[in-house]
Amino acid sequence: MGSTLLVTIQVDMQDQTALALQDDLADRIAKTGASGVMIDISALEIVDSFVGRMLASISGIARILSATTVVVGMQPAVAITLVELGLSLDGVKTALNVERGLALLDRARKEAGFVS
Repeated sequence: MGSTLLVTIQVDMQDQTALALQDDLADRIAKTGASGVMIDISALEIVDSFVGRMLASISGIARILSATTVVVGMQPAVAITLVELGLSLDGVKTALNVERGLALLDRARKEAGFVS
């Protein structure tokens, strides 16, 4: 979607799937020059500590590659689980849905001086 990569996760992720996603996104950001990455996790009912750390890692990698990451669609049970696991997802921006996520990315681009 323009300069934003949209990733929709439709199945509960296993460790290998999360690692592959991290590698694929890093490659795509580098190849496309994307300034934003939106990860829609609305279909996920469970996020374990490994997947939570991978989301934070993906955000960090994207940041180093000059892209902002927003995770959207988090289920309340997933948010509760992440807090109970002690995962604050530092550096990961979140939004309730795709529309709000796009608005957040647009604001981040403007703050960084990118023209949309």
